[in-house]
Parts: sequence; C-alpha cells; structure tokens
Amino acid sequence: MLGKFTTLVALLLALPSAVCGEPVQRDTRFVHTDGLNFSTDGGARLTKILDTKGKPPDLNTGQNADLGGALLMPTNDEWNRDVSKDTVDPRSDAIIDSIGSEKGLHEDFGVVWQGAPAGIPYYVVSGGQPKVTVIFNEGKDESDPGPYPIPPDAWIEGGTQSVGDRHVLVLDKDNWKLYEIYRAFPADGGKSWHAYSGSVFDLKAPAPRPAGWTSADAAGLPILPGLARYDEICGTQKLTHALRFTVKKSRRAYVPPATHFASPHKDENLPPMGMRVRLKASFDTSQYTGAARVIIEGLKTHGMILADNGGDWFISGAPDERWVSAELTPLRHVKGKDFEVVKMGAISESAQPLEQHPSKK
Repeated sequence: MLGKFTTLVALLLALPSAVCGEPVQRDTRFVHTDGLNFSTDGGARLTKILDTKGKPPDLNTGQNADLGGALLMPTNDEWNRDVSKDTVDPRSDAIIDSIGSEKGLHEDFGVVWQGAPAGIPYYVVSGGQPKVTVIFNEGKDESDPGPYPIPPDAWIEGGTQSVGDRHVLVLDKDNWKLYEIYRAFPADGGKSWHAYSGSVFDLKAPAPRPAGWTSADAAGLPILPGLARYDEICGTQKLTHALRFTVKKSRRAYVPPATHFASPHKDENLPPMGMRVRLKASFDTSQYTGAARVIIEGLKTHGMILADNGGDWFISGAPDERWVSAELTPLRHVKGKDFEVVKMGAISESAQPLEQHPSKK
C-alpha cells in the first residue's frame, strides 16, 4: 500500500499545477513546442498528438477565447528567439537610464481600469467569419486593405467609450491569420469600421512590414504575439516569447524587427522602436511565485520588445477574468536597472512617421 501511495505522490508531483488564481481549464488545448503540437489535459499532462506541418491548432471561437498556450508565430520567428546569450548593446546603460533605472515594471493588464478590463483584447473567429469593410483614415497609405473578418461585437480595447488606442485584434484560427486595427470605431452596428491604421499578418509565414510602415502598433509589429496571456502564464506555465512593452519617450528611429518609429526625438540615448531588453541572468527570481515568477523567468530568456509609446516599462497582456492582480503586482519590484539592452542591429532613422496622434507622442 505504501508503495502505491509513494508512486501516486511521485506522479502528482511530476504534473504541472496551476500557479495562478484558478486551475487550468479541463478541456483539450494545443501547445506548439519545438515544431510539435501537444494536448494539455486539464493542466495535468502533455501528450504529443501531431506534428504541425503548418496546420493551425484547433481553438474555440469568441472574445478572448482561450488559446491553450498556443505559440502564435513559428518557433524560429524573432518574437520567439532565445536572447539569453546575446551580446549586450554598448549603449545599454545610457538607454536604460533614459527610461528609468529605478522605475519598476508595470503590468498593463489584469485589473479593471476606468470601468474596463485593462489589457489588449482579441477575438478568435473561424475561417467562415464574414468580412467587413474597414475605412482607414490617417494611416491608409501604410495599411493593408480590407475587408477584415471583424465581428460586430468585437471587443474594443478600453471599451466602446475609450479615448485611447482602441485596438481591435482578430485571429482567424482556420487560416492562421491575424487582423489588427488601431483607433477602431464601428459603423452601422459593426457592419463596417473606421480606423487609423490596420495590418494583416500571415502567422504561418510572417513577413516584416515595408520599411517605414506602421501597423496597428507604432513599431509596425503585430500585437497579439507579444501579449502576456493567462492560458500560457497560468496554463502551460511557461513564457516562450518576448513581451510587448512601452516607454514614454522613444527615439526617432527603429531597429529590426520594427519597421516604424513614432517620435520626433533624435537623442541616441533614447530607445528606438524594436529595441529588445532582457532581464539580467543574475537577477534572483527565488522570491517570486505564480504568474510573476513565470513572466520573470521568461524575460530572462526572451526579453521584451519596444513596440509603442506609453508608460515606462509597461508590459502588455490580454484581459482575462482569471487574472489575480495580487499575483502580478510583485512585478513592480523589478527595476529598470535589472534589465540590459540586447545588441541592436542597423538603426533606421530615415522613414518619415505618420502624423502624430495623442497616444503616440
């Protein structure tokens, strides 16, 4: 009897457990790992079910539908690259100081802010979702033309009354394409939309935007692949990609993978769009638990990519009612001085950014 009990305990200890506010949902989800799909059975075990071969994972549809820890971009994409061994940029200290070496990280998700859940929401649709016209305004020359498969009830970032970025993100789960628009306003009950700019990304074979082009984000990057999501942080319990982050004052320049800047400032000590930082290997993570620990460990390996202007050291995530704010706030103890800038590639300063709007200044 004791032997059976010992075996049972050993098996239970070997299983990944939920680390956040609620247990992992007990339905079949899919996780991309080293080019393979895995099924998670209630957060209890991983079972290889098929190789990817370009086939998208089978997901539910709906607003902020659980993605089951799915890796949205190919494993070799820049968002997923391990940068833990990369060389430190020679301007690292100066750039970190310009952002704020004593300022802490700030989770820009997981709470209700001004009556709406903080974070950037998304909507998962099937390949049969009807497409609607999107009329682009200021950024039309750098936007991918529609139509876009946006449901009439798509969740707008900040809510319908928001005066902020009002992003709308739509993931086509069957064609594995991502549609994102910025400053989105529905017309005629969502039968069409007006937006500042928009972009379409083929997640099976993503390509960078043309040089100098924006997207639904200031840096010209996709947004959804850089968000912290509950299904990965508290489900698979591993952050396998870089996170999106913002600063108040960026440089009038960009570096790969970014294609666009949104600043008039030419100071070389300011961070350019696309800049990547990582948490120093020496940072002690032992004092952190739960969601904060998973995020911090991921920042050592994959880091964060500067994608927009906003709060200093604000990291982006998707809203989810299962987040527990108290499990995220310890991130604020991680300071700017705990990061270092990964060596940057060629810096572009020549492309003329679009006319500035309030949230991009």
